[in-house]
Amino acid sequence: MRFRVLLKLALRSVGRNARRSALTAAAMVIGLALLIFSRSLAEGAHEQWVTSAVRMGTGHVAIQAPDYLESGKLEHRIGVKAYPRALDAVEAVAGERVVAHAPRLTVNGLASSASSALPVRVEGVDPDRERIFSDLDEKVVDGRYLQSDDRLHAYVGVELARRLGLKVGTRFVLTAQSASGDVEGQLVRVAGIFKSAVPEMDAGLIHIPLETAREWLGTPGAVTTYAVLLTSSRDTGGVVEELHDRLSGDDLRVLGWRDASPELDAALRMDDYGDYVFHSILFAIVALAIMNAVMMSVLGRRREFGVLQALGLTGAQTGWVVFGEGLFLTAASGVVGMGLGFLFTWGFFRDGIDFSGLVENESAWASAGGIVDPVIVPTFHSSQVLLSLYFMLIIGTLASIYPAMRASKLDVAEAMKFDQ
Repeated sequence: MRFRVLLKLALRSVGRNARRSALTAAAMVIGLALLIFSRSLAEGAHEQWVTSAVRMGTGHVAIQAPDYLESGKLEHRIGVKAYPRALDAVEAVAGERVVAHAPRLTVNGLASSASSALPVRVEGVDPDRERIFSDLDEKVVDGRYLQSDDRLHAYVGVELARRLGLKVGTRFVLTAQSASGDVEGQLVRVAGIFKSAVPEMDAGLIHIPLETAREWLGTPGAVTTYAVLLTSSRDTGGVVEELHDRLSGDDLRVLGWRDASPELDAALRMDDYGDYVFHSILFAIVALAIMNAVMMSVLGRRREFGVLQALGLTGAQTGWVVFGEGLFLTAASGVVGMGLGFLFTWGFFRDGIDFSGLVENESAWASAGGIVDPVIVPTFHSSQVLLSLYFMLIIGTLASIYPAMRASKLDVAEAMKFDQ
């Protein structure tokens, strides 16, 4: 009964001070709507960034030999016996979550032409699978991508071609240490030149047919990585667990993209820290707005609280009335702000926001082996939205505590004095 009375008094106070309540609610609604909008943009940019990087790298999930990530050497490869088991495990978990999977045989070596020699990363790929997995075949500036019947062909970056003086049809030599430990050379011909806008790839990546790489390096039937591309990075954990269970008895290691691409993981974490700082400032502004509004309400209604205590309310109950006002305003504003944030973001920006006008150089969008599309499509994750609402409620609750404490310690005799 007492609780219902206190709740009625709190709601009555909110209604009687409509202007003050509206201003306080507006600050919280705008704050939460802005938070939903900024988080959806950040999530969308991160998803595009991760997808771009893993398509050019080892995928959302990578199956490797146990020591390959640390050494990067051919001696730590998936052998001819283990490779079919990795392939079977991937096909067993393939479904709506798996977009594509592709084998990679990677080695660091040297590319030499008549004009220069440069260090490169050579990847032996299955051209048919790679077209589905990667988007490098769409970045051709001259020539074509590799085909299934190619043998001594290479697909090189535009900056590497410039430094080595290569053109479509030009021959050059790849040199690397083979599985036997000997330094072996392989003559190849340029089939196509690409421009990815990722500087390190344009200057140091070469694709050659997988069978050509195996023959050159003396690794028949082997790969260094079996890469899996998923529909969303959020599915990575579940797929890693399933593949780990299926390959637990084999000498293979299953890695998520955060472990397989530590540079990308570090870059995303740094970006997240920047978002957290911005959101912390936003939360602080909202908290100050709530506390200021509720506090001014307390200071301007001393006589009213004095009358309530003279009629029988205790100091603690008066404090609960003030606390209830702040809590109600926070909860109502949180729901409205969340809905407004969804409607605003989805209604105006469902097809994405084009930031290409901010930066003219395309490579400025590249980082950690990936490139963020300048057209960022907002992405909503229920966990992030509920977490934002949760923090807003916590802040509203904390901001209402001090004014409630001030109201509970009100001196009735002083409060009942008439203003002179």
